[in-house]
Amino acid sequence: MAHLQLADGVLHYQLDGPAHAPVLVLSNSLGTDLHMWDTQIPAWSEHFRVLRYDTRGHGGSLVTEGPYSIEQLGRDVLALLDALDIHKAHFVGLSMGGLIGQWLGINAGSRLLSMTLCNTAARIANDEVWNTRIDTVLKGGHQAMVDLRDASIARWFTPGFAQAEPEQAQRICHMLAQTAPEGYAANCAAVRDADYREQLNRIQVPTLVVAGTEDVVTTPEHGRFMQAGILGAEYAEFPAAHLSNVEIGAPFSRRVLDFLLAR
Repeated sequence: MAHLQLADGVLHYQLDGPAHAPVLVLSNSLGTDLHMWDTQIPAWSEHFRVLRYDTRGHGGSLVTEGPYSIEQLGRDVLALLDALDIHKAHFVGLSMGGLIGQWLGINAGSRLLSMTLCNTAARIANDEVWNTRIDTVLKGGHQAMVDLRDASIARWFTPGFAQAEPEQAQRICHMLAQTAPEGYAANCAAVRDADYREQLNRIQVPTLVVAGTEDVVTTPEHGRFMQAGILGAEYAEFPAAHLSNVEIGAPFSRRVLDFLLAR
């Protein structure tokens, strides 16, 4: 584990895999940290230098005053690539990480070898949803984050997975309870304000879109909309809720790996 010193704080990151392999950047969802990708690391690090990081406001990374923007979070990724002297990389992002990927694809596509957008949308939910959550978290502090953790299992995982793998579900949801309320609220604002529905056609990076059939947050319809808007994009769908990489595990890892290795 390492830290990059930015102008306003540190960005926490981790590298796995061969030093001279192509770089694969992983971007976490709202309310998780870089360990949400633990299941994928053994398979992906055989072929890639896997670069995981905690998005600003999460995990061991800086928590600065909000609101944040997806552009700001995307520029954090570019700063990390620049600091590590990485000119081009593959990018996999889930949910909020997928929004960051879209921003990069639209505004910094020359830095990307490919892009995988998982359980995300060109616009996620609406202002009312996010404003209510921001108010709740800022007023309730840590207890509000604990309450969100308890409510998130039903959104993030199907009932079958939560019952069959309770320790795994709890491990991921515990990340939410440990997230700083100020950082979480600032990232909620970034997600609230992001809308790439009219800009998807500017993405010219090879793209795979992944959706979950039981995902009520970013539905398969959202995924197919992105696929239709991005020239040549591939599409994959799994029987999962919002965190399909955790719930599906090896088949998810293999589908994404097949896409990456074909680039």
